[in-house]
Amino acid sequence: MKPLGIYIHIPFCQRKCHYCDFVSYTGKEELMKEYIISLEKEMILYSEEMSDYKVKTIFIGGGTPSILQGKEMRKIIACLSRHYHLEKDIEISIEANPGLLDKEKLNSYYSSGINRLSIGLQACQNHLLQNLGRIHRYEDFIWNLEDARRVGFTNINVDLMFGLPNQKIEEWYASLKTLVELEIPHLSTYSLIIEEDTPFHQWVEEKRIEKIDEEMELAMYHDAINYLKDKGYTHYEISNFAKPSYKCQHNMIYWRNQEYLGFGVAAHSHLHKKRFNNHQKIEIYCSSLQKNQKPIEDVISLSLKDEISETMFLGLRMMTGISVKDFEKRFKKTPYEIYGEKLEELRKNQLIEYNDNFVKLTTKGIDLANRVFQEMLLD
Repeated sequence: MKPLGIYIHIPFCQRKCHYCDFVSYTGKEELMKEYIISLEKEMILYSEEMSDYKVKTIFIGGGTPSILQGKEMRKIIACLSRHYHLEKDIEISIEANPGLLDKEKLNSYYSSGINRLSIGLQACQNHLLQNLGRIHRYEDFIWNLEDARRVGFTNINVDLMFGLPNQKIEEWYASLKTLVELEIPHLSTYSLIIEEDTPFHQWVEEKRIEKIDEEMELAMYHDAINYLKDKGYTHYEISNFAKPSYKCQHNMIYWRNQEYLGFGVAAHSHLHKKRFNNHQKIEIYCSSLQKNQKPIEDVISLSLKDEISETMFLGLRMMTGISVKDFEKRFKKTPYEIYGEKLEELRKNQLIEYNDNFVKLTTKGIDLANRVFQEMLLD
């Protein structure tokens, strides 16, 4: 059977963070019940054509998935179990916000089959959390972490952000040190990107806040790499660090440009040499499924050049890079046969290294990754 990843989007939030441009909604909690019914309908609509696939991973993201109660999450997982072939050792992840968890809810999540918890902490300093518009305090995270471990969660990720307005490099280092001492087995570290149509973007325009200096931001990133490597973490993807056996299997599906199916508002899929996404508005999404119609908004058919380009720039996000053997098996040519002079030029500029086994970013290439990715796009 062919491998598959499944993504489930829960678009509800108690409050929208100041930096967030994801498809999420506040004040629509009355639609939760109808939304979960619609999710189940969508899963069933796809189930027959997915009969020759085996689901390796499930990732429940948002929004704020932990806004759902245990019984609601059980319904979602049970529906997938009934209609899809799930691997015995499947990884099932859920994103969770501190302050929206308690021991009872965590126990219900865990007993439903969810075995990986991804906690959106972002910072260990309460004044930075307040600046970001987060609903929690650092103390909430500690209580939730203790409860999660009590009910059985061992595979735990924590998200951290750097390059925040008014963030000191000492505070960034303190956050890293704190989470290492808490023995968190997986850390995702992201620099703040100020997106349009967010309060942060407006405040930058109004000069109420300032973007952090780029050199300081880069120093924070290098601090994380050096410190976490020294503490036994593997830097396995540009933004991700893991202790042995704790790499996120679901995200590896994305980076290896493999197939995945997305359910829910605005969810994206990569299936049958196509990329497609669902409607962004809950009302349109639910209305489509009431008519037993797939809630697809856009479909892009992928050319061979598209597939090659995506495989290269997604795969280069991983520190192990592109496997030449796997690439040749998929496309009947090696990366050198396709990119030739481009790869040689990038190597001369010390942005990549390659041999008969792999193509991967250098340390310099990691810092200039977007430049390298741009070169992977085929005309």
